[in-house]
Amino acid sequence: MTSPRLAWLLVALGALMLVMAPMDLTGIGIPYPGLKRYGTYIMTLWLVTAIAAMGVNLIVGYAGLETLAQAAFVGIGAYVTALMVKAGWPFGLAFLVSGAAAFVVGIVLGFPALRVRKHYLAFVTLAFSVLAWLVFRNEQWLTGGVMGIGDISRPTLFGHSLRRHVDFYWFVLAIAAVLTFALWWIIRSPWGRAFTALRENPIRAESLGVDVRLYTLLAFAIGSAYGGLAGSLYAPLVEFIDPNPFALGPSLLFMLMVVVGGAGRFAGPFVGAAVAVLLPEWLRFAEGFYLLIYAVLVMTMMAFCPTGIVGLLERLLPARRRPPADAGASLLGEAKP
Repeated sequence: MTSPRLAWLLVALGALMLVMAPMDLTGIGIPYPGLKRYGTYIMTLWLVTAIAAMGVNLIVGYAGLETLAQAAFVGIGAYVTALMVKAGWPFGLAFLVSGAAAFVVGIVLGFPALRVRKHYLAFVTLAFSVLAWLVFRNEQWLTGGVMGIGDISRPTLFGHSLRRHVDFYWFVLAIAAVLTFALWWIIRSPWGRAFTALRENPIRAESLGVDVRLYTLLAFAIGSAYGGLAGSLYAPLVEFIDPNPFALGPSLLFMLMVVVGGAGRFAGPFVGAAVAVLLPEWLRFAEGFYLLIYAVLVMTMMAFCPTGIVGLLERLLPARRRPPADAGASLLGEAKP
């Protein structure tokens, strides 16, 4: 783990680069023309994807549970926002309702996690993902079916339209920053220590006074809410939604992002989302071979970086001693939730 000073410096530099990414700096003598429209769209999609992946990382990486349903929660958020915006409701309200709807459904989906674990739980969430996709596809009176919902307008902020791709990118970047800080606070709070204890040893955690049922449901609910909020941003980004982006395949891709980036590492979802969203775009110079190259690179990373890319970087960068694996459980005696 890098030192706190270096970590905060890297965060500040990364935030500055993200803010300035679409800006043309040639006017001040810096040979950087800024991202064009498509490049800004891809960066916005990366941020939205990273928000959803953060929810998966909370469920899988920190709480030690399994989920293959995150794309379904992204779909719930996207459809709720699309329907509310089309009905004339403000985007801010639709954004909050989308997160709340995913939160409530996440609690319901979390109940099977109280009785089953590991691959059995993965099958339960897989079944829910298929069920949600069938609803999105077949309930035409509500979702538009395979024809989808179009003309989803982008929001306005203090009377200023975010129709321009650059403005909407900065808007999503600001929301991603707030949600990232919120998750950082959760992980460092007694809740986060309870999640870690739940992952390492549920029986020991329960013996230390952790309400295993409550924190299992909370992990699913909060992680699912991040998926719903990501979907709420996805709908106005693409301005058209249909069931395809919310099928089982994208849910598997969210799991891949967490594993490749580094499960249980805070920066893992951002790195994993970059591998899933940005890397294929960078490889397009290879034309018809880019998907083959992408698959080989991902398999290589999985083979040689079992702890993910962030885990590999932690071993290579100057490090201080990491806490023991069951630190979450040991800390509960000092600060019980």
